[in-house]
Amino acid sequence: MIKFLNTLSIFILPFIIVVILCFALYKKTPAYECFVEGAKDGFNIAVRIIPYLVAIIVCAAMFRASGAIDILSGILKPVLNYFKIPAETTILMVTRSLSGSASLGVLSDIISATGVNSYATKLAAVITGSSETTFYVASVYFGAVGIKKFRHALLAGILADIVGIIAAIWICSIFFL
Repeated sequence: MIKFLNTLSIFILPFIIVVILCFALYKKTPAYECFVEGAKDGFNIAVRIIPYLVAIIVCAAMFRASGAIDILSGILKPVLNYFKIPAETTILMVTRSLSGSASLGVLSDIISATGVNSYATKLAAVITGSSETTFYVASVYFGAVGIKKFRHALLAGILADIVGIIAAIWICSIFFL
């Protein structure tokens, strides 16, 4: 099965590209010109979202550097111990909603500190995969299209992150403890 999946992964992207090009030929669409036009639009969007991106990265860095996460870990330590949640993952639970790059840095720190086969690493990896960078997505993408009122979307995103983290803890406790 693994050999089949490895072979499939080698051919899937070229297959998708060929299918797209064949469909463009069938529809008589200038595929290259459409690609270039989309790339131009993508560049313009990237330029428009840079201020939002810088703002969220600075906020995430300030939150992490201020020591607020360490204070939060100390406050939550009894609860974390009760549910057998490694304290190292608290930082990841908070930063994941703020910034993908910050959370990947935290994940890397957890892997370096506890080892690749530790429960903390496994839990951190599942949390990273089961939650989203909600504040980043809201500020960058809503900012790019000019949406100013996104509090309900933000609330739904935060709720989804909390559910994802709880599910990750529950599933990891079943499989890895």
